[in-house]
Amino acid sequence: TSLSLQPVITPELVQGRVHLKCTYGHPPSKPHPQYVVLWSRLSSPGKREQIHRETTLESFSYVEMDGANLRLGDTVFCTVTAFTRDTPEQQSLPEDSKGFYAGIKFLPESLQIAEDGKEHVLTVLSTVPIACPGQDDSCKITLQLSSEDLDSQSPGPPNIALSACQVDLLQAPCSESSCAAATVMVTAVTDFAQDGNRVSHVRAEPVGRRDLLWRAHAPKDVKVTVRDLPTGNCYSFTDPHIITFDGWRYDNYKIGTFLLCRSVSRLFEVHVRQWDCGGHRSATACNCGVAAQ
Repeated sequence: TSLSLQPVITPELVQGRVHLKCTYGHPPSKPHPQYVVLWSRLSSPGKREQIHRETTLESFSYVEMDGANLRLGDTVFCTVTAFTRDTPEQQSLPEDSKGFYAGIKFLPESLQIAEDGKEHVLTVLSTVPIACPGQDDSCKITLQLSSEDLDSQSPGPPNIALSACQVDLLQAPCSESSCAAATVMVTAVTDFAQDGNRVSHVRAEPVGRRDLLWRAHAPKDVKVTVRDLPTGNCYSFTDPHIITFDGWRYDNYKIGTFLLCRSVSRLFEVHVRQWDCGGHRSATACNCGVAAQ
């Protein structure tokens, strides 16, 4: 029968090396139980590959993230079966842990933002502890951040802007599926063009690490969808003809400095200066200067 062993995987540093620990409950009804622990990783969607198998008296089992059999970026499971020494042929039903993703990942895994100037928080975290491989290395992983516009047909402004090009994941105690975390702000670039919704990817690459475990790891990109917002336009041109945001047309032949527009919701206004440009023949004013805040 099922013994409700409830195996759980947690990350741990053992002698400075990254390990995963599978812990499970002790069945109260069974004296001196033994356990068969099977470690596996997701090799492709829906398929698992066995990494390690052991029989133990302990209510826990360790496996090392060695960069060969078990690599960063793997989703790992432990499956536990219990039996007693007296009746080894009578085994409990195997019980699976939840899949544990070991590596660096972004939260959220995808973003939908608009061209409204708002900043959005993107967290990059490591689900396993940051090891210190040598005396000269500080306990951190430096990540190089970059963005790529997937549907950009021609050179132009990027879809998104990041608040930092590099972040550091500093060694910290593991808690709630995070052993180190950093944040970066993502903002959609307002391009004043009606070009539809556009897609970009944000990627992170570890730099400067010599150890195999981290050097070969590339976390999954974040998909950022930028929603196009219509842009208002107003004009003042030649001897000034003015077209407002809502399409009304005016003429202003006066000489002086005028408030062309002011936002009622944010700190934004435009002043325009008009000088005499008609001479003695006609009273005509022309735009000769502009100031925007």
